[in-house]
Amino acid sequence: MQAVDIHEAKAQLAKLVDKAASGEDVAISRNGKPLVRITRLAPPKRRVRFGLLEGRLIVPADFDAPLPDEPLAGFEGR
Repeated sequence: MQAVDIHEAKAQLAKLVDKAASGEDVAISRNGKPLVRITRLAPPKRRVRFGLLEGRLIVPADFDAPLPDEPLAGFEGR
């Protein structure tokens, strides 16, 4: 992390922002004491698009019907 005095940061703000955007954190200090850090923001999260597969999937009418005895016995450990 690069440390920069606040007066130097005022003069080179655009350069420091570019460094932070490329992934390098920059600390700004006053009188040799670090005050703040310029860092890259996390990319925005993708939004969920509901209904993306609408019309592409078919749910059978008996989807929630009870299972036949043989597969049901396997699930139940009989």
